[in-house]
Formats: sequence, structure tokens, C-alpha cells
Amino acid sequence: MIDFEPKYITFDCYGTLTRFRMADMARELYGDRLEGAELEKFVAFFAGYRRDEVLGAWKPYRDVVVNSVRRACKRMNVEFIEAEAEKFYTAVPTWGPHPDVPEGLSRLAKKYKLVILSNASDDQIQSNVDKLGAPFHRVFTAQQAQSYKPRMQGFEYMFDQLNCNPGDVLHVSSSLRYDLMTAHDMGIKHKAFVQRGHEPGTPYYEYYEVKTIGELASQLGL
Repeated sequence: MIDFEPKYITFDCYGTLTRFRMADMARELYGDRLEGAELEKFVAFFAGYRRDEVLGAWKPYRDVVVNSVRRACKRMNVEFIEAEAEKFYTAVPTWGPHPDVPEGLSRLAKKYKLVILSNASDDQIQSNVDKLGAPFHRVFTAQQAQSYKPRMQGFEYMFDQLNCNPGDVLHVSSSLRYDLMTAHDMGIKHKAFVQRGHEPGTPYYEYYEVKTIGELASQLGL
């Protein structure tokens, strides 16, 4: 059980709540040019370049995605087609939640104020949030904060907007590298790692580990 009553439960969105389909799409779009281990290398490079693209000054999320595809194509000696790369960006608002999310969130929303801090653009995020099946108190984007996670500025922006501090929240993410390592460094003591299988756990960062949002609700006594 989680022996803590948060003022807010703050969530990462893409990957944690919304099923993030970048890798699936990469396999679909580039499977006619790469196969087997080479295709999986492309998928891994694409993911790595997306992380690298968000570490500097803020830029539109469309540019983050397109630049990452361009760099992965160059690395794998595949022709880069900008219109093809943009398909990743335009697909994002169509993606829905992981199967466990609506029921788990609806239980949490009966008691807690739910908040999202997402590496998203303002023109996309609401479509994804609408598919989650529960009300959110606030939704913050990287565009609003002018900074992407794992940088700290987005968290600082969120705390300023909520008029709270790191001790008031339970932060929930399926990513150590984008969220929970930074949350740890910012003094967010209460964290939950949703094990979606795309990153290994690292117990040093002190979190509650759950497999579903429903399990998180149960851990909070709901």
C-alpha cells in the first residue's frame, strides 16, 4: 500500500497512459526497406534521437519527431522522406490509452485531482486526453513550459501553475529516463513506475512499481 495522500497525482501521458506507437509505426513504414535486426536498429536509433532532440532549447514537437526520423535514416543509410516522417507526428492525436487506463483513472479521479505533464504540443494533447476516460484537473504541455522532459523546467512550470511543491505530488510514469530520474533529482519523494516493458527499473530512484493504473488505484486504497 502507498502510505501517502497526494494533493495531486501527476502523470506522464505518452507511453504511460496513451499507448505510444512510434516503434510500431517505424516497423510499419520502414519494414519494406529494412528487416530483422536492421529494422530493430532503426527503431532503437529513432527512440534515442527523440530523447536527444528534446534536451536542448524548446522546438515544436513536429520538429523533434521529423529531426529524429532524419537522423535515424542517415544512421541506417535509408532515404529520408519528410512527408513520411510527418506521418508519425500527425498520427499522435489518434492514439488511445493502454487497456488498463480508463478504469484505473476513473477510480483515482473519484478521490484525487489528476494532472498531466506531457512532452506534447498544444494542438495534439487534448485529443489524447479525451480518450483516457477520466477528468483531469489540469493538463500541461512542453509547449506551455517551453521545455521538454527530462529537463527540469517543465516540472517547475507545473509546480508554479499548481501552486504546490514536490512534496505534494505522486508522479506516475513508465519512463525512468524521461520522468522519474528527474523527479528524483527535484525532490519528488513519491513516485510510481508503471512497468510497460519499454524500460528496465532502477530501484535507486525509489518508487512504487505497478503494472497497471488499476493496481496504482488499489495501492492507494481505491
